Amino acid sequence: MASILVVDDETSIREFLEILLKRSGHQVRSAKDAVDAVARLKDETYDLVLSDLRLPKGSGMDVLSWVSKNAPSTQLVMMTAFATTETAIVAMKAGAYDYIIKPFKVDELTVLIDRALERRHLQTENRALRATLDARAANARLLGSSEKMQEVFELIHKVAPTRTTILLTGESGTGKELVARAIHSRGPRTNEAIIAINCGAIPENLIESELFGHSRGSFTGAVADKPGLFERADKGTVFLDEIGELPLAMQVKLLRVLQERKVRRVGGTLDIDVDCRVIAATNRHLEAEVEKGRFREDLFFRLNVIQIRLPALRERRADIPLLVEAFIAKFAEQQQSPVRAVSDRALRVLMDWNWPGNVRELENVIERGITLASANVVDLDAFPAAMRGTQSLLPAAAVVVEDIPPDGLELEAVLEAYERRLLEKALVRTNGRKKKAAELLSLSFRSFRYRLAKLGISGADDDDGEAS
Repeated sequence: MASILVVDDETSIREFLEILLKRSGHQVRSAKDAVDAVARLKDETYDLVLSDLRLPKGSGMDVLSWVSKNAPSTQLVMMTAFATTETAIVAMKAGAYDYIIKPFKVDELTVLIDRALERRHLQTENRALRATLDARAANARLLGSSEKMQEVFELIHKVAPTRTTILLTGESGTGKELVARAIHSRGPRTNEAIIAINCGAIPENLIESELFGHSRGSFTGAVADKPGLFERADKGTVFLDEIGELPLAMQVKLLRVLQERKVRRVGGTLDIDVDCRVIAATNRHLEAEVEKGRFREDLFFRLNVIQIRLPALRERRADIPLLVEAFIAKFAEQQQSPVRAVSDRALRVLMDWNWPGNVRELENVIERGITLASANVVDLDAFPAAMRGTQSLLPAAAVVVEDIPPDGLELEAVLEAYERRLLEKALVRTNGRKKKAAELLSLSFRSFRYRLAKLGISGADDDDGEAS
């Protein structure tokens, strides 16, 4: 059973088609002119539209134009007199499924309707299959058994069925786009598009056109109307990556879109309704950007309805073996490699590395390791030089002197070197945050700063808000 809209100005044609189609088990609505048809299309979703080419208050081409733009999965069959078949062919080039010449035979029309509905069914199945495959691909990379990742998974599960705006925060490489796609794939818009844009990767003079589209002639090179990201994502999801890079002038316009759910193309005069979920992401601290005047407070509050913070990889080290195993399986299959694991000492280095590039960096390291491995195990020689140089630091007990050399040693110098190494390592692991580094070594903040000063270690600036 399908939902069908019949559009014709002749009452007898409308009534005949309603009776015929209802007998076949379809739900049927009708409209007598182009304006009435568009109004019904706005109120309800149809699988098929049967429209006469010549209509009052417009034409069948106007109905086709609306369907192509706002309901592209809806099939449209044009009904036309023999004298206008040339125009009907133009309609097919513009997106109509087919046309039929009046007066038509019932069998001929029935076959045409069945073919159009079969096409609609196949398109729906294909979209569902693509969404399932995309979701599986995203889920395969969203791995983690750590407490922090379980919190992320729980939030994804809670927010996915809603249309609430989401703000994803965290360092680069933590998987923000994967989370955005996971939210989309688990929600009611999964069969529609999710369109992503990196707000920091597009020149400032082009970003408005990319987001909101432009009208023909609005600027040099605008030779045709172009829908923007929000129009193309209608009924789906917009993912605004690196939202903190958006220029202030564009922040005002984005705020209007989020508030009114309407866009206006560059050079255009009409507002266009859009219905899409917005997920934004940033590696900046937007609260600090607001205080510095670089990000609008009202836009921040509009985006920050639900915030999901993705932990850095160094905050979820327990997940590293699981991620390593998944990446080895992935790249070994891609490269037809016999590698199935990493050596114990290589894993110790992976566990202790600070991972400034997070999961993305780990993935790249494993891909490199698979490529350069000389056996069926990835060892240290396949790692970047910077990582191979950290072996002497791991584990901490390995730097302790196990015996006194024949010529003796200077105990204070050895202890000072060992202390220096641990202090510096704590600062690296916490990205220079002294308070966190002190906690890592079970020291008070005051004692930690004293030791840094004693050894002449220049730590990061005091951003922990502690008094001396």
